[in-house]
Amino acid sequence: MAGFEPDEVLRRLASRLKMRHLTLLLNIRRYGSLTRVAERMASSQPAITNALAELESMFGAPLFDRSVRGMAPTALGEVVLARAGAMVHDLEHLVRDMETVVAGHAAHLHIGVIPFISGRLLSAAIQRTLPDGSRRLTVTVHEGASDQLLARLREHDVDIVIGRASATLDLEGVAFERLYQQQPRLIASRRLAARLGRARLDWPVLAELDWILGAPHTPMREQVADMFLGAGLAPPTPIVESGSARLIGEMIAASETAVSIVPSDVADELVRIAGVAIVPYSFNWTLPPIALFTRARDARPVDTLFTASLRQVCRETYGGAPAGPPGSRGQADLSIR
Repeated sequence: MAGFEPDEVLRRLASRLKMRHLTLLLNIRRYGSLTRVAERMASSQPAITNALAELESMFGAPLFDRSVRGMAPTALGEVVLARAGAMVHDLEHLVRDMETVVAGHAAHLHIGVIPFISGRLLSAAIQRTLPDGSRRLTVTVHEGASDQLLARLREHDVDIVIGRASATLDLEGVAFERLYQQQPRLIASRRLAARLGRARLDWPVLAELDWILGAPHTPMREQVADMFLGAGLAPPTPIVESGSARLIGEMIAASETAVSIVPSDVADELVRIAGVAIVPYSFNWTLPPIALFTRARDARPVDTLFTASLRQVCRETYGGAPAGPPGSRGQADLSIR
């Protein structure tokens, strides 16, 4: 962008940019065609074309490349779209917060969590966030993989993420801290667990059982594969793949041949709620620790209250203390593979 003048661009955007412009940009990225965008926004194609031209004049450069395959964001367009998504999500969250306050609640919190996080832990942290009971907290929990949730965190689609620390994650604009380390447990039905527990750990025997595991390419799934590879065996092909700990527990409790390896805190919950049993084997794994991720800026009071409650619950449940305050890309926790 030759001759780029930040003050002039800021003046134009402050005086002319509207939320409908942001919605237009997001729709163009989604549909890749001005004709489809016009249909989606109940407008005409010339009107949409003129609106995009107006937008690009505000920014002083093209935001999309046009080709026979459709429209794709330019490098500048990618930057603008990232901010546009965050601003639209912020507006949606503002309306949700207003709805929450009007209904007599304190605030609404969007929490992103990976599968195999203890429900008891999360519940305790939520309940402690507003302990006086004068106004209740409302919460939406979003499940997904750590990288997906961090993308949503940057886009302001979620407020806080509880995921796995890993050196492969994109931590641009994200603060993080280690919360605790999970240990592996083999779970089975009570009868099968009793039978397996009478003998030493035998990987070939385990390989012949029916495995129920999480989705491919997730840290949990890769850890189980590494265990079998370390024993000189091919990883088992699961009969069911699911990210739902509750479903895994229910299926294992009902089967005499099914097993799974899950984190110890999740295994303890499944003993209680699904009736599975834990086989008393010891495993070694290098699963990354559970960590708290927040945006490096824009923390609301309710976000701060929740993260403080979560830290306290983790200290009480797992002992010790988190490895210091939220950090940046260089913090040592991310060296754990």
